[in-house]
Amino acid sequence: MSPGYTEPLYLLPFDHRHSYVSGMFHFSPPLTAEQHAQVADSKQLIYEGFRLALVEGVNSQYAGILVDEEFGAAILQDASRRGIITAMSTEQSGSDEFLFEYGADFARHIERFNPTFVKVLVRYNVEDDAEFNRRQRDRLKQLSAYCRSSARRFMFELLVPPTARQLKRVNGDQHAYDLELRPELMRQAIFTLQDGGVEPDIWKVEGLDRREDCVRLVEAARRDGRDTVSCILLGRGADMKKVSAWLETAASVDGFIGFAVGRTTFWDEVSAYQAKHVTRAEAAAGIAERYRTWVNIFERARVPRADS
Repeated sequence: MSPGYTEPLYLLPFDHRHSYVSGMFHFSPPLTAEQHAQVADSKQLIYEGFRLALVEGVNSQYAGILVDEEFGAAILQDASRRGIITAMSTEQSGSDEFLFEYGADFARHIERFNPTFVKVLVRYNVEDDAEFNRRQRDRLKQLSAYCRSSARRFMFELLVPPTARQLKRVNGDQHAYDLELRPELMRQAIFTLQDGGVEPDIWKVEGLDRREDCVRLVEAARRDGRDTVSCILLGRGADMKKVSAWLETAASVDGFIGFAVGRTTFWDEVSAYQAKHVTRAEAAAGIAERYRTWVNIFERARVPRADS
């Protein structure tokens, strides 16, 4: 399997665990069997919305889900049987430092579900503590090497949270950080990780407001012959207006092949269903409609493919 992935990819991610369990359900670990079942059922609801979107016309060749083993094992198995693109998370949820969810046993868990993509979420700022970053790189290199040796696609979700010093430089303004500092920090993170032996097929990245920053990010991802490595956009739980703008900007850049927008797609509908304000069918329909909206925005704005 050659490195990289260039087909369109429209992911519905719902692998949220720590923040989802506490924010949606206000549960504290360890969960009871009943609580676990309630969380797992809510993820089944999201999956029902995704499958409805396929029925309603989203191209199944490009549509996929990202879900965790803890609450989504049955979903991963069902999606695999149906030939749906799957991505499975490997990181320990709620940890600032990247740690394998199942420790040294990570490979066995991946092989049990055989996902299309092995996904990892990492917070990596090149100006952060050097030892912290080194430990993360060492584990990530191990995961990258495993994916290469086992011919598995590797998806890297890169978050670049600001350091205290960086926030001070922009007077504590998160938007100014996102606009003025984060784009270059993302590029530097990609360079450093590549140089450290971390070689994803897809970089899953935070939205960028300026098209030129998207172009430069793809150049970083594809440097030194990595010509088929691609980027997809994540949603950050932002509102519809912001996500739509990010999608339009990224889609116009060759090398951005799709998106992974989760909370903005499902949170309100799941919350309404849990509060018994809507029926299950209504909630699934709302999730399907929002997901189809992202697909339509991206496909209208995306750069034409050379082979299309």
